[in-house]
Amino acid sequence: MNILLVDDEPIELDQLEYLIQKKFPNWNFFKAQDASQALQIIKKHDIFLAFLDIQLPGKSGLELAVELSAKRDIDLIMVTAYQNFEYVQTSLRIGVVDYITKPVIEEELMNLLKKYERIGSYSAQIVMALQIIQRDYSEKLTLNYLASKIHINSAYLSRKFHEEVGMGFSEYLNDYRLRQAQKMLVENSDLNISAISEKCGFNSQHYFSQMFRKMTGQSPRDYRLKETSQ
Repeated sequence: MNILLVDDEPIELDQLEYLIQKKFPNWNFFKAQDASQALQIIKKHDIFLAFLDIQLPGKSGLELAVELSAKRDIDLIMVTAYQNFEYVQTSLRIGVVDYITKPVIEEELMNLLKKYERIGSYSAQIVMALQIIQRDYSEKLTLNYLASKIHINSAYLSRKFHEEVGMGFSEYLNDYRLRQAQKMLVENSDLNISAISEKCGFNSQHYFSQMFRKMTGQSPRDYRLKETSQ
């Protein structure tokens, strides 16, 4: 799994890499000291998780977070030396999954990374499969197509996917598409339900609405009204 660390202090970058690598030795780390370097890395590599220092030279970490969120589906964690409530509010508003303060305390960092423990144990084949799903979820993805892209047998991929991820390929794909739909409903008020359904890879708006209600307990329209009125 590819991890991006962004901080203008090389010592801070090295320390963060050292602490995370102790827990997840198989992760691949990419480091940048400003937003332009980070964006170049994003162009070349599929990044799953990024730690962004808020106080960067030039474009701030929050501005970079907005740009990264628009380009890719990346879990973003903000790192800041300032316990500023406004920063926290802004971070959550732009979809940052969490934040951590400097100096980084190992115990706090490990607690934050607990939800990635299972992902950290995925095989290279499953990591590749998940990256393809997260990149191409709006397309007509099938298990056979996915298996052909990573050059393994589809029956083997199906079994391995279930063993490692804890759910089948179709279930994971639908779950991922629905989570993207939740974001679009809130962030793209100009898009109607039909357009969001199509953009998230569903052939039928009726089926999309059924699945959405099953997951959230609400229709897409009711979910949008509730989330945007808060």
